[in-house]
Amino acid sequence: MRRNVARGWIAGLVAIVVSVIIFLVPFLFVLLTAAKTRAEAATFAFSLPEQWRLWQNVTEVLSTRDFEVLRAFINSTTLTVSSVTLMVVVSAMAGYVLQRRSSRWNPVINFFVLAGLIVPPAVVPTIWVLQTLGLFKTMIGMIMVEVTFGLSFCILLFRAFVATIPRELDEAAVMDGAGPLRLFFQVVLPLLRPVMITIIVVQVVSVFNDFTGPLYFLPGRENVTVQLTLFNFMGQVNNQWNLLFTNILLITIPPLIMYIFFNRQIVAGMTSGAVKG
Repeated sequence: MRRNVARGWIAGLVAIVVSVIIFLVPFLFVLLTAAKTRAEAATFAFSLPEQWRLWQNVTEVLSTRDFEVLRAFINSTTLTVSSVTLMVVVSAMAGYVLQRRSSRWNPVINFFVLAGLIVPPAVVPTIWVLQTLGLFKTMIGMIMVEVTFGLSFCILLFRAFVATIPRELDEAAVMDGAGPLRLFFQVVLPLLRPVMITIIVVQVVSVFNDFTGPLYFLPGRENVTVQLTLFNFMGQVNNQWNLLFTNILLITIPPLIMYIFFNRQIVAGMTSGAVKG
């Protein structure tokens, strides 16, 4: 018994050390490089800066190209909030219907939901569709793309969690005269809060950190997102590594804060549907 306890402690300690090495060391390297001068950052040495210039670098990054980073944060926030809101509402309704109502179309719909997870997105056909609809290079078109890419994952999670809700609640609400919309939004949706928080946090980080989507489907300086601002400090000849790492540090902080405050809710939402479903 004592040997098993000792092995458990050793395994836990090893896991903590490995986690620190994998996650904290790279973040510390980014922080130290962001605080260095341009010449010192170009050496890529894992060392303390000889002269701390973190605040000066942050100021320079924010003011580059008429405060393009601030505009990018506004665009990324708009894209993230709109996409995740639509994703949650649509996937919650779809997951509820697929779980509660049996139909001959369910296998077909399930096939397309799983295909959305397996089949990689096609860039050129997607651009053609957006151009045909007149939504290429628009925020609305980019929102539709993000919602489409994340919908399958959200539907699967909501469907698994809806299975844990007793059908008797639906029947009682119907007996009290609740219609379909009132049944879903006032009875079912509040019970989906754990998995909803999980999906919101995961998808917020995914959309906010998306690089290839805005690069392909939302070009233009007026539509720049935070990930695309990294190009401001990279060139064919000269790279401003201190400013580049400062920019990386700035766009890493919001997702990092979300994970710190909502990590327990993420785990709870992922496990409750899987265990009970």
